[in-house]
Amino acid sequence: MLTVRRATPQDAEAFAAVVAEVAAEERWIATEPPVDVAAFAERVRATIAQGEDALWVAEDDRRVVGTLGLHATRAKGVLSLGMCLVERARGRGGGRALLTAALEHAAAAPVHKVELEVWPDNERAIGLYRAFGFEVEGERRLHYRRRDGSLRSSLIMARLLPADDRGPPAADRA
Repeated sequence: MLTVRRATPQDAEAFAAVVAEVAAEERWIATEPPVDVAAFAERVRATIAQGEDALWVAEDDRRVVGTLGLHATRAKGVLSLGMCLVERARGRGGGRALLTAALEHAAAAPVHKVELEVWPDNERAIGLYRAFGFEVEGERRLHYRRRDGSLRSSLIMARLLPADDRGPPAADRA
């Protein structure tokens, strides 16, 4: 059974190893291999220590098999979401559990929107995001140059949090 919890500094290497494993598939996430796991783990530890971003891990029998991060953006009240699961953990509810935890966190924070980017051919992830209320807001057409020189597009998806979670509408604040 997969469980989800907030990441701790002790999870840094396992968190980085999951990202490296998914990156090695060269299909699902923007991070490209090879991933310097030690350097990535150090960034994870720093992120946790700074406390601005929130990180979660999905575990299978106490082994980290998935990650999710909510990261501050330049737009006040908007968080950017990044998530990945290793192949053996997909289709078992880990993505759903990670998204639930992240959106509960966002609803309790001064946040009005959660955004993400996803490759247009990642139908499984797009379906999951849609099930959680994310909508396509746009496309970054041929935006990302890969190491092999190819260009990739991404879909920009976002979920507005309910108005009740954001405080009164702007007209009521005047």
